[in-house]
Amino acid sequence: MILKASNVSTKNFFLSASKKNSLSADRKLLLLKIAEAVALEYGKNEVVHLNFICTHNARRSQLGQVWSFYAAHYFNLNIDAFSGGTELTAFHRNTIKTLQKAGFHFQLENFCHQNPSYNISFDGARKTVLGFSKLYSDPINTTPFIAITTCNNADKNCPFIKKAIHRFHLPFVDPKASDATDKRDETYLKTNQQIAAEVYFIFDTVKKLLA
Repeated sequence: MILKASNVSTKNFFLSASKKNSLSADRKLLLLKIAEAVALEYGKNEVVHLNFICTHNARRSQLGQVWSFYAAHYFNLNIDAFSGGTELTAFHRNTIKTLQKAGFHFQLENFCHQNPSYNISFDGARKTVLGFSKLYSDPINTTPFIAITTCNNADKNCPFIKKAIHRFHLPFVDPKASDATDKRDETYLKTNQQIAAEVYFIFDTVKKLLA
């Protein structure tokens, strides 16, 4: 089964988000530090693995993985994106919906009522990325990696992340609180745009540092 994307161009969404996003001085400094670490490791091995980590691996960490998957294509960088949680749940349907509205395609890979998996792509993609909820230590997450925690609980509950060569805490507001409200689509869109924009900033900076 294929879950169709909207008519929105992923590229246009990505570029538009990057232009709209406003960064505080502290947030910009944090993103610069992440980019510098990525560029440092890239210079050593010409490949980097990113692992976005939140509690349930259902929303923010999935958005981080998917946008990094796209950014690697857009900036032509050999950077692999993964994600994981401290608990198993599922790739939340509202996260899927907001990514579809940004032009991503979801093809059901393995149906499971509790935790289905999807092959995710976009127009012009040379490969797909597999999306499903998993622990951050799942074997699919290639090591060593740069760990990026996207929620405070994951940062607090993981005092030590094995196989992480660098670790950063990049928290985002959880859109989960809007799930049963009329603000749901707007809230998920806002988080989607912010994560897309900050991933753009990181990858754009890495590209410039490697030039």
